[in-house]
Amino acid sequence: MSRPHLAAVVEDRWNRALGGVLARRGWRPTIVGYDGYGGPDFVRVLARVVLDRPAERTGRSNELRRGWRNFLTAELGGVAVTVTVAGERFEAVTDRSGILDVRLPAAGLAPGRHTVGLATAGAVPGSAEVLVVGGDVDFGIVSDIDDTVITTWLPRLLLATYNTFVLAEEARTPVAGMAELYAGLLAEHPGAPTVYVSTGPWNAARALSRFLAHHGFPRGALLLTDWGPTNTGWFRSGREHKHACLRGLVEDFPAIRWVLVGDDGQRDPVIYADFARAHPERVRAIALRELPMGQQVLAHGTPTELPEDPAPHGRPEVRGADGHVLAQRLAGLL
Repeated sequence: MSRPHLAAVVEDRWNRALGGVLARRGWRPTIVGYDGYGGPDFVRVLARVVLDRPAERTGRSNELRRGWRNFLTAELGGVAVTVTVAGERFEAVTDRSGILDVRLPAAGLAPGRHTVGLATAGAVPGSAEVLVVGGDVDFGIVSDIDDTVITTWLPRLLLATYNTFVLAEEARTPVAGMAELYAGLLAEHPGAPTVYVSTGPWNAARALSRFLAHHGFPRGALLLTDWGPTNTGWFRSGREHKHACLRGLVEDFPAIRWVLVGDDGQRDPVIYADFARAHPERVRAIALRELPMGQQVLAHGTPTELPEDPAPHGRPEVRGADGHVLAQRLAGLL
């Protein structure tokens, strides 16, 4: 569209007005770095620039805030950020949600984790990490989050709101056996990436990272989204977000065949089936956690699966109640 949607215009004006008020009250730009990834000749750097209360005024580290406090920020769109990769400087600009998501040339970086420098005017310099994947790696995991690694009962709005805004991440419940499933898969494929794709908001990224680490899940890039209007409408499409993430991974890692892990409570079966039909050579297997009947009813209003049944895709697929069952059923396929 040549002109942004009215909802986006209103949101942008609100953010600018709010930013001015908060700046006068002493809030300052803060760079929040997220885990990214890279290959033999590029890195994908993920970060966000927000206005945040100084930690000395809140009495706690901003990195350790939980629940609703993670949403007490104001994103800074259109902000110039200097990204330093292996001594080379690049200039980038945040999007209207304050997100920095850039792919930069970075030839010669050895496989493994690397720190990327981030700087913007008025903020303490920050950093993000990227996992550089070796050119010989042909295995990777793509994982959903809600009801795949975390039991959220997401369709039940009040409880989902409580989980997001109130509950500490240490108190949230992991899905049994999923951490062990991922650890077992990665033990056989050293250096393989894990990428978590979710329609959850970027405000929850730090809490999600702490949850994953606390419960023994492998570290990996979080590809999240932002709540609210876009340039084309009132709401973002979670389905298109996941499709776009999967297409991006195909372009970034043309040699990797992915294990796609999700659940049958929302749209993962359809999304993964669509992807497998479009890119069968890039899908090693699909593993879907089957939600209990109670969660199915909350998700669909019926104890049966989604009415939109995915067409056959020709790739191996297993289903099970938790990670232990999925691990057993995947063992004979991988």
